[in-house]
Amino acid sequence: MGCHKHRDDDNVESCVCEVVRAIRDIQDAREDEECRDCKDCFAEPLGDLDGPRRRNADTRVFTLTTKKGKPFFAFFNPDEADHCDSGCVSIYFRVEDVFDSCCARLRVLMPLDDDHEPVNLASDEGISLKHVCKVEHFDKTRSCVTVDLNEFIAVQCIKDVDLDICR
Repeated sequence: MGCHKHRDDDNVESCVCEVVRAIRDIQDAREDEECRDCKDCFAEPLGDLDGPRRRNADTRVFTLTTKKGKPFFAFFNPDEADHCDSGCVSIYFRVEDVFDSCCARLRVLMPLDDDHEPVNLASDEGISLKHVCKVEHFDKTRSCVTVDLNEFIAVQCIKDVDLDICR
């Protein structure tokens, strides 16, 4: 799989779109295979990204980088967090669907610290990279965002987790 893969209809598909499609396929497949040494977004099966296989993982958490080199962020409903002081912002996502010409519906994931408390990533300058380092866990939200995957230059897979997502 290479970046800017040409399809039969001469449309160009970005590598970010390819990776997000692969994450969705891996989440959907959930097949058991032997462990692999290379841990990137294409690591299979789901649950294999962090090392020892997590048999009940249902989500590959990832981030996106905008063309300006900034983390893409979205808001989630403050009612979903017990202590959403200010910000209710996340840079972490789960792919729900990929459709048309690289559009995707992403579920916003709530960033949590080691004590499973929400981490406020917002600052006056944007996303606080200092606070990103506090994120250890994630929780699902009911907030989703639809994006054009061609508008991003990078995707980074973070970890495989079980968020008890119904399918």
